[in-house]
Order: sequence, then C-alpha cells, then structure tokens
Amino acid sequence: MVITFILVFVLGIVAGVVGAMLGLGGGIIIVPALALGFGMPMRTAVAASTVCIIATSTGAAVAFLRDRLTNTRVAIWLEMGTATGALTGALLAGWVNQRLLFILFGVLLAYSAYNMFRTRKEEHKEEVTPDAISQRLRLRGSYYDKALGRRVDYQVSRTIPGLIIMYFSGAAAGLLGIGAGIFKVPAMDQVMGMPFKASSATSNFMIGVTAASGAVVYFARGDVKPLVAGPVVLGVLIGAILGARLMVHMKASKIRLFFMPILAYTAIEMIYKGVKWW
Repeated sequence: MVITFILVFVLGIVAGVVGAMLGLGGGIIIVPALALGFGMPMRTAVAASTVCIIATSTGAAVAFLRDRLTNTRVAIWLEMGTATGALTGALLAGWVNQRLLFILFGVLLAYSAYNMFRTRKEEHKEEVTPDAISQRLRLRGSYYDKALGRRVDYQVSRTIPGLIIMYFSGAAAGLLGIGAGIFKVPAMDQVMGMPFKASSATSNFMIGVTAASGAVVYFARGDVKPLVAGPVVLGVLIGAILGARLMVHMKASKIRLFFMPILAYTAIEMIYKGVKWW
C-alpha cells in the first residue's frame, strides 16, 4: 500500500512536469498510467485525473502569469466554450462504455503526437492578420522569450472557429478526465496563430477552470477516490511548478520533439487495450 502510494505520487510529479510544459494538464499521463499500470477502473482514473488537472493549472499559472506568457483575454474568450463543453462531457461519461473510453483516449493521443510531428520545427508564426473580434477584444499579446533571447509580439485570428473547437475540447475534457490541452494548444497554435509557448501557458490557465466544471459531476457521483486522487494531486502540484520553470527556458521545437514518442507509444497501448476487450 505504501509502495503504491509512493509510485502514484511519483507518477503525479511526472504528469505535472509534462502537463505544465505542454499545456496538457497531465491527464494524458495520469489516466493511462492508473488504468494500465495500476489496473484501476477507467472511471476512477478519469475522476482522479480531473481533480489533478486543477492542481496542474494552479501550480503552473503563477510562473506563466509572472513571465507574461499567459494571454488572459484569450483565455476568458475561449473558456466560454470549454466550460460549457466540460459540463456536457462529464454528464455523458456515466453512460459511455469503458472500452470505448480507451479507444477514444488512444485516438486523441495519436492526434496529439501527429500534430507535434507536423509542427516540430516551428517556434512561432511570423505573420498573423487579426480578425474583427480579435481587434475589438484586444486579444494580441507579447512576451520575452528567454530561450530565443528576444521579445515576441503576436496577433490572434480566427476567434470564432477557435471558440467552436473549445466547446468540443471541453466535452472531451469532461468525458475523458483530461485538460483537453491536446485540443486547446493546437487550436491556439495552429488555428488562431498564437505562438506555441503562449498557447501552452494560456491552456494551462484554462484547464483548471474547465476541469472544475466537470469535477463537480464526478464528486457528486462518488467517482473521486481520496486514496488515489490525494497522492497524485500532491505530486502533480510539485511537478507543475517544476515544469513551468523548465518550459520558459526551452525552445518550443525541442519540447515537441521530446514528448512525441511518449504520446505515440501510449496511444498505441490505449487503442490496443480497448480493441482487445471489444
């Protein structure tokens, strides 16, 4: 029991580091590790992950806000979609077959790995034309990139497509117990034209709010087990603080390359397990 507690705590630290650096929340590590490595029911893993994502967001938010990487105006705009979607997903989770959850999770991981491979050499987009909503809401931003050694100014575009994607990313978050950063970061980075680091930091800021919307349902249904969620939350909080400090000193292209193999391997494992049980 003590060894399991320690292993789950270490798992939380790893998930916190990965979640904070990539803006993913850590659910992509926590859910498959608890379900595959510790043999826990999928809904217990998903519920624990949902609570931990709030800790990831809290731990990373302070560092990213201090370095002005987080775009709070973009976060507030997009959170209208994700919070509504998260509530929808959490309500649906009680009715969805666990084998289907494995397959869905694996497909999402595979998409995330593919997207990282496709954009592996990009640091940020040079020219983005802001749309009318972006200009009216003043969604543009700037930050000093410590890895590149210069200030990065950027604009934001395609605000409506970004909001629609956020609704579905919120639904995935509520359904699968993830921060949905695998949707949020690519949507801000690829669709809305934001730099990867600003997208990751803004995603970290948002995932806590999104997860809180879904966590209410998991608590009410009794899916959150304190002996599982407790050590993971402690580890995730420490890992998120470490990950946030590491991320500001690394190039975005290096971060993508580092985690692509991990995401691809986990995706294959999750899909295989879901198909095998079918």
